Amino acid sequence: MDAAVEALSDGDLLWRSRGEPECFAQLFDRYFAVLHGYAARRLGRAGGDDVAAETMLVAFSRRMTFDPAKGTVKAWLFGIATNLIHGQQRDEIRGYRAYARAAADLAEPGHEDLATARAAASTARNRILAALADLSTGDRDALLLVVWGEMSHEEAAAALQVPVGTIGSRMHRARRRLREALNHFQDADERPEQ
Repeated sequence: MDAAVEALSDGDLLWRSRGEPECFAQLFDRYFAVLHGYAARRLGRAGGDDVAAETMLVAFSRRMTFDPAKGTVKAWLFGIATNLIHGQQRDEIRGYRAYARAAADLAEPGHEDLATARAAASTARNRILAALADLSTGDRDALLLVVWGEMSHEEAAAALQVPVGTIGSRMHRARRRLREALNHFQDADERPEQ
């Protein structure tokens, strides 16, 4: 790929790939790793491999339908990835709950302070993972696109094809639920032993 092609914007690359399919390789190089990271955080490494690869395949096959008026190429790719993740959503929720159970089993005997700190961290992580699993699909998608996908509210809105205000509302609800899970944990931790 020549330097001129590498310097093109995402939108220009996608447009050019309509007539020169090899130009899509540059988009693949730019986004595969971040799509993989996002999907792997949600579904595990194997799920991340599948979703990232399938996202690029779907994007390539639908490159003629991309509409820049609806958002950026990045948002479009993350929207495809999120829709593919929905197909595996039961696995995602099951994975969060499995992570929470596994973390609870990791308390190791040893130095008392270290064991106490690990147990507290493990319990907090369990509550967060359980809260993630209990979020609505829309709230979880918005939160994870912004946090793990490192997207702006505008990009997440374009990815999910919802208004920007909806992303703000979903983020607020998701953060509140996670905060409640942690506050419940802290309140229980601060109660005197009986």
